[in-house]
Amino acid sequence: MTIPNIIPSKKLTGTVDGLFMASGDEFVTQPAGELVLAYEGIPGDLHSGLTRKSGSREPWYPRGTEMRNERQITLLSRDELAEAAAQMGIDTIEPEWIGGNITLSGIPMLSMLPAATLLFFEGGATLKVDFQNGPCRISGASIARHVGRPDDAGLALSFVPAAKRRRGLLAWVEKPGSIAMGAKVEARLPEQWIYP
Repeated sequence: MTIPNIIPSKKLTGTVDGLFMASGDEFVTQPAGELVLAYEGIPGDLHSGLTRKSGSREPWYPRGTEMRNERQITLLSRDELAEAAAQMGIDTIEPEWIGGNITLSGIPMLSMLPAATLLFFEGGATLKVDFQNGPCRISGASIARHVGRPDDAGLALSFVPAAKRRRGLLAWVEKPGSIAMGAKVEARLPEQWIYP
């Protein structure tokens, strides 16, 4: 058996340029001055919790099965959102409209960071990347509402192809701590390979 080509681990640095939380019953978030993270995520946030109920993304479990919550935090890049907006023919997509918790600048192709990447923030918090967040029509509908076209199903559905591999990352809290606006973050990417 031939061992696949292995790409060595590496480090990248970026900056926090947006913090948000969903304190109500809807996934749309609001700006926050600081996020204080606990093991369950952002206390009081809609997606907070050590566990969650399975849904359509986990067809291997009966819907509603309790499972680990790897969707505690949504990480986004404003550059990637701008690319998706341009493809959709609109001026902007704000991170709040699609449930973003943290926006990062300075890390190219943020959505392509591999699973198991660790994000070390100045305030002591560490996040572990689970995987890319797949774009869905629910987020597309939120975008359509926010640009004043709530009945435009075509616009809502266009978010799915426009945001593919640009919808950001899902992460969970490996180490609690705080995250402030303007904070530096170090991304430590693990070794990577393609399993044959």
